[in-house]
Amino acid sequence: MSTQEQQPEPETEPETEPETQESPADPEMSGLASPQQRRLQRKAANLAERERQAAEDESNLEEDTVHLKVFRFDPEVEDKQEPRFDDFHVPFERGMTVLDALIYARDEYDSSLTFRHSCRQAICGSDAFFVNGSQHLGCKTQISELEQPVRVEPLPHQEVVKDLVVDMEHFYEQMHAVEPYMQQEDLPEGELEEMRQSRENREKIKMSTRCIWCAACMSSCNIAAGDNQYLGPAAINKAYRFAMDEREDEEIKEHRLRIIEQEHGVWRCQTQFSCTEVCPKDIPLTEHIQELKREAVKKNLKFW
Repeated sequence: MSTQEQQPEPETEPETEPETQESPADPEMSGLASPQQRRLQRKAANLAERERQAAEDESNLEEDTVHLKVFRFDPEVEDKQEPRFDDFHVPFERGMTVLDALIYARDEYDSSLTFRHSCRQAICGSDAFFVNGSQHLGCKTQISELEQPVRVEPLPHQEVVKDLVVDMEHFYEQMHAVEPYMQQEDLPEGELEEMRQSRENREKIKMSTRCIWCAACMSSCNIAAGDNQYLGPAAINKAYRFAMDEREDEEIKEHRLRIIEQEHGVWRCQTQFSCTEVCPKDIPLTEHIQELKREAVKKNLKFW
């Protein structure tokens, strides 16, 4: 009697039944829902993984550094009179240019590092350097497009004043030798009447007007390196800009052609295209020089 009374009655059976009985009423819908949920879960997991990877990549970019090897020379300091290269490790940022990296190195590591820069918009032409073996504007050249270490030197074939600064006096003299300004004797009669230029003529000389006097082309020219009197591609391009401008008189054009067809003028060009390749403003310098050669020949042709 006592043993029968102590045995508890089963009360747990109904508790497990609802779980097995609460399956979806529609078996067809039940078969579609489970794979769909799995696909959504996989999609969410993949998205989370991509976001994690992107955040990790961004973090790695911020931690990355740029290795600069910068030419150093200072004739006024005894310990720096021997040319050398200094190494700088600059934190990389997306969109960083060579000029940005140099400015950071100067401001954070060595305030004596010397180089020219001004507008930082590829207009002033003051920050032309020899970067990884080629002429570039520092403010226009992306660090991400260069192999490291990034080797920055002053422009070749010019006297170094200090570090990355070169003496530009000779370059400016060559530019001024071609008289780089508009000359017109027959001005319009009306006081307020402008000197008109056709659209076609404007298009013809448009590219030549983009020169920013950076001297990258002059530095790349092997002829200029060996002939100090050679006018150089920049000066000849400036002569082209005015010689081909229809607003100048024919006599002035002939005067310009006489300047550039001298012994150290257009005929010294050997059509190597090095000036065209390094020009930061994409001016077809070699084409302009060849066209001036043709103009000089036509001027000297005589028909009897």
